[in-house]
Amino acid sequence: MTEFTPSSAAEVPPPPVSREESPAALAPFAHVDTWVFDLDNTLYPAHSNLFGQIDVRIRDYVAKLLSLDHDVAQTIQKDYYHRYGTSLRGLMVEHGVSPDAFLEYVHDIDHSAIDPDPALGRAIERLPGRKFIMTNGTRRHAEKTAERLGITHHFDDIFDIVAMDLLPKPHRDSYDKFLALHAIVGGRAAMFEDLARNLAVPHALGMRTVLVVPQGTREVFRDAWELDGASQPHVEFVTDDLTAFLDRIETL
Repeated sequence: MTEFTPSSAAEVPPPPVSREESPAALAPFAHVDTWVFDLDNTLYPAHSNLFGQIDVRIRDYVAKLLSLDHDVAQTIQKDYYHRYGTSLRGLMVEHGVSPDAFLEYVHDIDHSAIDPDPALGRAIERLPGRKFIMTNGTRRHAEKTAERLGITHHFDDIFDIVAMDLLPKPHRDSYDKFLALHAIVGGRAAMFEDLARNLAVPHALGMRTVLVVPQGTREVFRDAWELDGASQPHVEFVTDDLTAFLDRIETL
């Protein structure tokens, strides 16, 4: 069974855009009026290790659920994450897990690991048009994280895993539902993500796509496959500094 359907044969994705962050290369952003940001490891740096806390709690949940030691549980957790988009989706499909208890448990973490980021807040505030968070996590987790960053008030809405009907990115249906809910025109939107595979559908929908890979990403709870795909055509831009990238866009 095919888990992810980035695009249909009838769609023709926009041509690749130069990765150089010159004013001319960034010109396509001049038409953007909707800005969509992933949450974990995108709006905050991976080295803060916030998602690392979630990762450990998912492992512990799998270990207890399946009566496994931690090493085996983590192997299963990562396999489900890779194949299904989230570990939760794998647990639901493979073991019939109810999502509510899982989501509450794994997001019960210490958000104080995140520091306020006023520079990021100013950069987001200056973007023209609407701004959204689209996350495979929960709204509560996104709200707490955004609050710590000091950027909550800049966003029009948070589209979380529950709003996706528990069908995570990169599934096409979730992007379609998000765009329809907010009347977003793909050709006038941009998507910022830390996973290249989650940009395939946005690119097919005509969105500008930016892969955010801060320095030190590989060292913090990241599997090799998570960092693959930066050279694929559906990744139009790659940046290791989201705030600086947004600042350059705002000079257009």
